[in-house]
Amino acid sequence: MINISESANEKIKEMLEQEETPNLFLRVGVKEGGCSGFSYGMGFDDEENEGDKAFDMSGLKVVVDNESMKYLNGLEIDFKESAMGGGFTIENPNASATCGCGSSFRTASDAGKPSEAGEC
Repeated sequence: MINISESANEKIKEMLEQEETPNLFLRVGVKEGGCSGFSYGMGFDDEENEGDKAFDMSGLKVVVDNESMKYLNGLEIDFKESAMGGGFTIENPNASATCGCGSSFRTASDAGKPSEAGEC
């Protein structure tokens, strides 16, 4: 299960309302790459694929592909405002190491495939 804070949920819903495509939902996933081995992906989508897991988070539809779920179970997404603007933060209990940018990680059992340039 993925946890989305109330502030992140509200911000995502606000962003969805600005889109012109009907039936959009939040897709969260993982792909190989980044400086630590895996990178998070978070964006809007309107098509579900076979094997996707769908969750209702206080009226927000969140979809995760089956392969990513093993890396994201227990993930917490938050949105924080600051003097420089705002941004989403991700806390992953499965990550054994992360990089400085916070968007790349590896787990104790899987190092993924870091990008050659080592960028986040």
